[in-house]
Amino acid sequence: MPSFLEALNAHPLLLAAFIAGLAASIVSGIIGSYVVVKRIVFIAGSISHSVLGGIGFCIWLERTQGVSWADPLLGALAAAVLSALIIGWIHLNYRQREDSAIAAIWSIGMALGILFISRTPGYNVELTNFLIGNILWVSTTDLYILGALDISVVLLVLCLHKRLLVICFDEEQARLQGVPVNFLYMLLLILIAVSIVLLIQVVGIVLVMTMLTIPAAIANLLTRRLSHMMILAIVLSSAFCLSGNVAAYYLDWPTGATIALIAGIFYVASVKIESCQKKALNGNRSKPDAEREGFEPSIPFRGMRP
Repeated sequence: MPSFLEALNAHPLLLAAFIAGLAASIVSGIIGSYVVVKRIVFIAGSISHSVLGGIGFCIWLERTQGVSWADPLLGALAAAVLSALIIGWIHLNYRQREDSAIAAIWSIGMALGILFISRTPGYNVELTNFLIGNILWVSTTDLYILGALDISVVLLVLCLHKRLLVICFDEEQARLQGVPVNFLYMLLLILIAVSIVLLIQVVGIVLVMTMLTIPAAIANLLTRRLSHMMILAIVLSSAFCLSGNVAAYYLDWPTGATIALIAGIFYVASVKIESCQKKALNGNRSKPDAEREGFEPSIPFRGMRP
């Protein structure tokens, strides 16, 4: 059996999969950090599962109606952005109904996708690839689309990072400062939607939340600065994609599931290590010293700084 590097040079599909993983890692590390800090993982989960409706619709158009331009990736992008806009509008106008609306969009998107795909001849392959992921299925056109989306997301974040930072930590204070909170919140959800479309190509709909949140969650355990957290999340996500590709190649496992499994194992290990470190730190401090210094080990969320 040839080594992974030899196979990478010999097989263009494997090289394309590797490039797609790195492209997705950049945007997932950046946007995932916003998701974790702002605690909108449930919203991101709803968007990720609703894209199946757009994917199924485009597959149905392409297979049964002969519409050649109906690329499933474009359908996923359209469905993700539409879901993000609906969820954002509900969040800004009907806060008390937000959870129910998110669950409804989640289920409606999945149901529409399954209905369209079930009416499409030979749908089993597409359904499996989009649900559980098949990074080897990435085409040259997909790489161009992924690259364009990646660049767009990075440029927007570089231009608007400070404003996005404000709404992640204190929306009310941002309103008092004249920051367009509603616009920035909607924009953040759209960026999350684009990131989800990128990650679906790598790990599929079912596992997309793994790569969007776990690298950022691990980075949050290692640093208190959001900018450092983003860099660490990108590095971790890239490492998970690389190690997942290598492990899947040698073990003959599904690549997306292998990447998600490795990320999950590292997250559990990181949480355990931090827990042990906190116990050791608490054991070395006397109770009076802890009270005098304002030490509060029971705080559930790690504080963040810009």
